Amino acid sequence: MEIRASVEVQSPAESAFSLLCAVEKWPLWLPFFRTAKLREPNETLGQGSEIFVRSAIPGEAEQLFEVDRFIQNHQVSLVGAYSTRRRLDFRLESRSKSARLHARLEYPAYGGRLGVLYDRFRSARKLKTQFEEAVVHFKHLVEYDATKDALLADF
Repeated sequence: MEIRASVEVQSPAESAFSLLCAVEKWPLWLPFFRTAKLREPNETLGQGSEIFVRSAIPGEAEQLFEVDRFIQNHQVSLVGAYSTRRRLDFRLESRSKSARLHARLEYPAYGGRLGVLYDRFRSARKLKTQFEEAVVHFKHLVEYDATKDALLADF
């Protein structure tokens, strides 16, 4: 199963990429993630980093992902440590004052064709909707400027 979504972000790619690299904040904008943390809490996200994720993606409750592609300010791609058919890929296209985020989620659907059909009706539609909403939420988090919000200026 594969789900794709993309969104235009009115912010430089560097700002968007810094939010992508904040692994602990993923559950804020990825609603199907309950928790996300680096295996080594003191390291920064990069090629070979391992990330523990608790999610609602079909499969085990806690999954280990490894960063298999990392290009600064451009791409973060994770692959399942125990199943290479699990992949989460974020790619940023840099423009002059904005960026475009392309996100892709792949996960296995077991049980042959019948299993794929069952998964489409059971969880794929909900997951697709959540994934599309997640990239929009990501956009708003990147574009949010607390200095322009008088209500939150005191915080």
